[in-house]
Formats: sequence, structure tokens, C-alpha cells
Amino acid sequence: MTTNTILLLLLSLVIAGGLSYFQYFFKAKSKSNVIFLLAFLRFLAIFGLLVLLINPIITKNALQVTKTPLAVVVDNSSSITALKSDKKVTELYQKIVSNPALQEKFDIQSYQFDADFKPSKDFDFKGTQTNLDEAAKNLKSINKNLTFPTVIITDGNQTTGNDYVYRFDPVNKVYPLVVGDTTTFLDLKINQLNVNKYAFHKNKFPVEVFLQYAGDKTTNADFTITQGNTVVAKEKVSFSPSKKTAVLNLLLPADKVGLQVFRASVLSNAKEKNSYNNIKNFAVEVIDQKSVVAIVSAINHPDIAGLKRSIETNAQRKVILVKPNEINLLQDVSVLVLYQPTTAFKAIFDNNKLAGTNTFIITGNNTDFNFLNQQQTNLVFKMSGQREDYLSEFDSQFNLFAIDNIGFENFPPLQNVFGTITTNGNVSVLLSSKIRNVSTGAPLLAFAENQNKRTAFLLGENSWKWRLQSHIDNQSFEKYDVFIDKIIQYLASTTSRKSLVVTHESFYNSGEEIVINAQYFNKNYEFDEKARLTISVTNAATKQVKNYDLLKGNNSFSANLEGLAAGKYNFSVKELNTNTTYSSHFEILDFDIEKQFVNPDVLKLQQLALQTNGKAYFENQADLLINALLENKAYKSIEKNISTKTPIIDWVWLLILIAALLTAEWFIRKYNGLL
Repeated sequence: MTTNTILLLLLSLVIAGGLSYFQYFFKAKSKSNVIFLLAFLRFLAIFGLLVLLINPIITKNALQVTKTPLAVVVDNSSSITALKSDKKVTELYQKIVSNPALQEKFDIQSYQFDADFKPSKDFDFKGTQTNLDEAAKNLKSINKNLTFPTVIITDGNQTTGNDYVYRFDPVNKVYPLVVGDTTTFLDLKINQLNVNKYAFHKNKFPVEVFLQYAGDKTTNADFTITQGNTVVAKEKVSFSPSKKTAVLNLLLPADKVGLQVFRASVLSNAKEKNSYNNIKNFAVEVIDQKSVVAIVSAINHPDIAGLKRSIETNAQRKVILVKPNEINLLQDVSVLVLYQPTTAFKAIFDNNKLAGTNTFIITGNNTDFNFLNQQQTNLVFKMSGQREDYLSEFDSQFNLFAIDNIGFENFPPLQNVFGTITTNGNVSVLLSSKIRNVSTGAPLLAFAENQNKRTAFLLGENSWKWRLQSHIDNQSFEKYDVFIDKIIQYLASTTSRKSLVVTHESFYNSGEEIVINAQYFNKNYEFDEKARLTISVTNAATKQVKNYDLLKGNNSFSANLEGLAAGKYNFSVKELNTNTTYSSHFEILDFDIEKQFVNPDVLKLQQLALQTNGKAYFENQADLLINALLENKAYKSIEKNISTKTPIIDWVWLLILIAALLTAEWFIRKYNGLL
């Protein structure tokens, strides 16, 4: 409280006393006890009002002790159970969090991780994936700008996510507590199997297999791939203490159309602790045709290479690059990509009027827009000679096909000639354009359908920069390539539009997310948000039926079929208001990635400890870990002085007290006849 405030409060005392004296004692004939009481009440009321007017600030100081956080993170994945360490992990966790000395020194935080990361004090060890990277990312966020130790009780075997060794904050020490038997056992393992999801009928498809060996003796093994009772490939492999890995490249025949399931196995005469990781099932969808996409361009541009790469990530697509005067047989082409058409494209447009091939028109600085106005009527171009950069804006109401916003607003601008673009007829806009932050109302990516012929328009060049930006944002081209693939898939389809569209895979691996997406359209082919969609899933072997509701997202409905066992399933999606149905099937392959390990990854956990200046401990060294944490003088409690400043005007009770004093004074004067 300042000197001026104190002086004002003293002056308030004088003023309140003077006014009370003048009211009740100045020229008063009698000075009874009632007069003294009334004068006192008036004094308190006036003084309270003056205090509110002065509004002094009351400062309160309190000491608060802040302990250093101690993050205790437990691996909740099923690999802990597979290594028979679940009871040991629970025992170690309880030993750390219940230690009185640690409780006194640290603010103990308990977390668990498998595929996700969350606070927890109870663990079931049923996680189907292990993602230590998720733990590193969340701990940085939770204890931001703090120096704290982390204890991780884990086997160190990660199945998904980035390499965790370099993901933890190097300023904060990590103490891995390694669980599981570190004794080296003889073990043969199919470490990885790479195969395309699709193959083409009467061709051969490649299979790449990485085998791994753990042991100290020379051993021979047989690697086989079978389909049912038929052996389709077989090779002998030898391992030794100096040769612990082998890479096999095989070509398998695609003799049958449809989903083909194979079983890869590596076996030897030696007895192994874990034989589950000797077998891996995989599947390939064999298709009987390949759609051809022709990119027609009179100029060279990076956009063409970017489109070709994105389209051909789907093995069902083949891209050919041609000049406008080189393409004749349009009936062999599923989709025509016309890149920056000019008058040189006239023959193609004329031929396509008869062939009816769906087209993807991409414009840019070299496009002849007057010629384009003559060849199509879906968009009307009134363009100037000036160039402009156009940013994109995603339309969440787009409903021709299911598409997510992959960050279009953050993509670099496309360059196109400045002008006015208006839509004409049945045109659906996925991306509209902006100049800087001003919406133009014109389309940037649009789709039109007239008389069963589909056309897509991308109004700007330099889309290759979009693909690079998507890779920067997601560390992968996948999201952008899927976006392009959905455009090509829409254009390649020649079937009439269905009211119920369902998207799903033909097969999934056990432990993977199994999501069925669906869209329902009304008679005007508008996305119906009020649709009621359910899915019935039937196990083909056991005939067990499970029913789910599809939940509405931004522009589609989806159901997560989590927890289904390996096997073949038939399913049916139904719209309850109209009884529209879609039926199909999928297969879940038996593969549990968490059962692939026989030992903890001690080396990786020791690297993590070294990277953060911590230390790795084994499960029988928990007492040493506790002592190290207690003896580390860097982790001290911080005593803070918490200063709280409160203005008197915020004291509601003072206002109530003043009102009560004035009320009491009035009633006393009334009772004694002094009014």
C-alpha cells in the first residue's frame, strides 16, 4: 500500500468522524447511548464508502513449494505380455510411485503408452501397437519449459512412429527401465515382407522378404510361400554368427483374379523360443486390367512429372506422356489429362467428342482460354493478359466423393492468368480460389458431369509445389497422392452415380485400424447429412454377426470395426430411411506385430539414455534407479512467493456491510422517534 493511499485513508477517518460528530453531537441537547450508537454506525458507513472510493490495493504474500515433475511412463503394449513381463512391470511401477522419498522430492506423474499416450495408473497390456515417439512428443508438451527426469518401463520394441532415440528432449534425462529376458535365444524371424497390394492377371508380382537371425551357431532354414496347400515358392537360407540377415526377392504368378492370400514361413530344425514370428500372412488383389491415363502436353513442366508420380503410386494406373499430335486411339485411354490446352489440342477435343473419354483439364500461363471456351461450356473464362497467384480454399460441402482437407489452405499458390471464371450447369467445386486473403468466388478445382461424361478442372500451374508441401507437412507424399488418385478414380469410373458409395480395403492386417467409409446422396445427388447408416458384419466361418452405426464426419460416414479377429467377413451397409444397401467382403490377416519379439531392445534404450545423459537400468536394478533419482541434486523443489493483489472494490461483503449499517441506523432512529 502506497503512502498516498495511507494518507487518504487517514483523511477518510477524519472526514467520517467529522460528519458523524456534526450529525449527532453538534448543537445536540442530549447525548444518550442511542446517540453514541447512531454516530458510530454513521461513522462506519461513511468510512466504508470513502474506502470504496479510494479503492486501496490489498497485497497478500504466500509461499508455494513446486516439486520437480517425475514422469513414470509404462509400456502398455501386448509385447510386454508376450515377453512374460506384465507382472514385473506392474511391480516395478508400484515400487517407484509408492516410494515415500520419491513422493517427497518429486511430483510423480503416471502415464501409459501403446499406439496412443495418456495418463494412467492401471495397465492391461493389450495395446496392439507401440509408439514411444508419441510419449516423447506429449511429454515435451505437458512439461514445457521444465527440467524433469523421465522413467520409462518398457522392452524398447517400437512398432510404429518415428525413431524414439532422438525424439526426447536432450535437456531432460531419460532413465529406461528395461524389462524382459535379455538372454540371447536362437530365433528366426520374418522381419519385413514387402509386396504391392495389387497385381495384374497373367503377370508376375515381386515379393521382397527380409529375414533375421539371432543365435551363435550356424544354421540352415527353409523359406516357403504357400497358397492353401500349394507351395508357390521355396528357397534354402543359411545363417551364421557373422551372417544374421538375408534378403530374398521372389516373383510369384498372378494366375487367379481376385483376393489371393499367401503364407510366408521360415523354419529350421532348431527349437525356437518364439515361433510366431516365423510366419507371416499377406494378400494381393489380382485385377484383370490396368487403367491408362494419358497426359497430353505441348510443353515441358514439373507439374507433369509430379502428376505422373502421384497417379502411378496406385499400381492400377499406367501413365503415358504424349504430344497433342501423337495420340490416336482414345478408346485405349481411361482418362485424358490435358495440360494447358491450346489450338494444337483441337484434334484431340474433336476425337474425344466421339470417344467420350473423361478429361482432366489443367490451365496455366500458356493456356489458350478463348480456344477452351469454344471446346467446353462448363466454365466460362474471361481472362486478361496479367498473371496472378491463387491460394486455395477447401469446400467441406463437396460431395462427389469422399475427400479430406489435407491442408490445402497452407499449400503454395497456383499461377494462372487473371480474369473472371464463372460456372455453367452442373459444376461441383472442391477448391475455390483466393487472391492473398480475399475470396474471388471463382473455382480453383472443380468437377462437371454432363450426359455421363465427367470433366475435372484445375485452374493453375505449379501443383508440383503442392506435392512437396504435403511431404513437408506429413513426412510423406501419401496424403497428396491419395488426393490425386481419388480425382483419377472419379474420372476413370464410367458407371452411373450411386446413391450409396462405400469405401473399404479388400484385406487388413490384425491390429490395423479397420475403417469403413460411406456416403449417401439424395435424389439430387447432394450429400444427405440426415442419412441413417448401419453396417452388419458377419464372420464367414462362425456366422457371428456384429452391428455398428456409421458416425457422421465432415462429408462422409464411417465405422471403426476395432476388435475383429482374423478371418473372412461379409458385410452390408444399409441406409435405414430408404433401405438402400451395399454388400461386399474383406479379410483380416492373422498378424500380431507385438508377438514378433523375443528380447527387449536393450541397445536402442541405451542409445536413448546416452542421448539424454541419462542411464539405462535393468529390471533387477530398480533400487539403483531410485537412489540415482534421490541423489541427483539437479532436481530440487522450488519455493515461490505468490503475491496476490486484490482491489477493495472487489470485496462484495464490504458493500453489504455498508448497506447493513445504514439500514440498522434507519431502524434505530425510527424506533426512537428521531426521524
